[in-house]
Amino acid sequence: MLAGALVLLVAVAAVRLTSRSGLPSLLLYLGIGMLLGRDGLGVEFSDVELTQVLGYAALVVILAEGGLGTRWRDIRPAVPEAAVLATLGVAVSVGVTAAAAHYLVGLGWQAALLMGTVVSSTDAAAVFSVLRRIPLPRRVTGTLEAESGFNDAPVVILVVALSEAHISPGEWYLLAGQMALELAVGLAMGLLVGRLGVLGLRGVALPASGLYPIAVLALTVVAYAGAALLHGSGFLAVYIAGLVLGNAGLPHRPATRGFADAVAWVAQIGLFVLLGLLVDPDVLLDNLGPALAVGAALTLVARPLAVVLSLLPFRRPWREQALLSWAGLRGAVPIVLAIIPVVAGVEDSDRIFSIVFMLVVVFTLAQGPTLPWLARRLRLGDGEKAVDVDIESAPLERLGGHLLSVAIPAASRMHGVEVRELRLPAQAAVTLVVREGTSFVPGPATMLRRGDELLVVATDAVRDAVERRLIAVGRGGKLAGWLGAGGSTGLRRPGQ
Repeated sequence: MLAGALVLLVAVAAVRLTSRSGLPSLLLYLGIGMLLGRDGLGVEFSDVELTQVLGYAALVVILAEGGLGTRWRDIRPAVPEAAVLATLGVAVSVGVTAAAAHYLVGLGWQAALLMGTVVSSTDAAAVFSVLRRIPLPRRVTGTLEAESGFNDAPVVILVVALSEAHISPGEWYLLAGQMALELAVGLAMGLLVGRLGVLGLRGVALPASGLYPIAVLALTVVAYAGAALLHGSGFLAVYIAGLVLGNAGLPHRPATRGFADAVAWVAQIGLFVLLGLLVDPDVLLDNLGPALAVGAALTLVARPLAVVLSLLPFRRPWREQALLSWAGLRGAVPIVLAIIPVVAGVEDSDRIFSIVFMLVVVFTLAQGPTLPWLARRLRLGDGEKAVDVDIESAPLERLGGHLLSVAIPAASRMHGVEVRELRLPAQAAVTLVVREGTSFVPGPATMLRRGDELLVVATDAVRDAVERRLIAVGRGGKLAGWLGAGGSTGLRRPGQ
């Protein structure tokens, strides 16, 4: 327990270092694992099957947090593009990278196809951790976040199929049909569990606020397990369920997101340290050259070609396509997927794992820190943009209403707005303002300031309208109604 706690504390401190450099923290976690391993402090660990099981569990939590933290209104315009990138883009990336692995590295075609498939998926944890610190246009971040949430599912299906046996040309059609069916089952299960969860959690007042985050995270795991039991894509199901639950205005939403974020950090730390323990540094260095060759083909040829072909019907500007090409970050997902052929005993699977590991490390070092610089060079920074107010809801079951806690961030345009200018529905009122540690009951002329926290009481009938209005004012200020700032919270809710 002492060793585990110390590893967690070192990992938490490492996040501070990586946040300034732009590096995904996974690299430091991998380094911690390698330092603890056989060539460091001497910890022996070589159980690849256990690593695969724990890796799957960690990916479920990471994808759930990604869905819960993704705003539907940000990714909704980019969903068609992300879907094409997660299917056609993956196919292009697999083909080009497999050819490079075969002709440049000398892998057989099965091993080469496995290599191309394993590294074709962008990593949700790496994408979320890096992009959320870069002020990019919402359409760009929405495309990247949705793609990283969607493309794990088809890639996992391909890796499992290629690891089991050789696939004849005639069987590729059957595999494509199976993939479509598994994705459809995963999508349906994610939507079903998400919607049922929303109805259940919004219709009952749990006795403790800490139970809501547990219930939400359990629902995302139910979505994964339910889809897997029906031979569907569990990874797609868990991301969709998280997306639905995270955008439904559930009670104690910030607490739920904070809990999911904390659990996802623990999952990332544990997974990367475990992967660091598993590798042999000497073997990694022997495969540095092949990793550079395959990584260069993936990053400089396969990814840009996949982006250009996938986005051709959408007429995206070349600057956005260039950034999307460079922002295809790899992380835990390719390394975990590379374990599947090792467990299955595929020829050259150990070499595939070592090459993938080195590829992820080297190209994450190259891509992560340079993304902000590239965004500035391409003039894709979003500059100053309004930040949405943070609204937390607690149900008042006996009164048939809700108590909304509204935090006004520094960049919100609610700063300078008077309480009466909020123009809330008649069945809602601002009952208290907390400012600089003191609280007071506001009057109609009380001017709101950045950093304030408001307590708003609203009946069930107008709760959704109140949230939409507060978000609209936070974006557009006192003239939000005339300027067309909608403030929609995202997914449609019952009765809308």
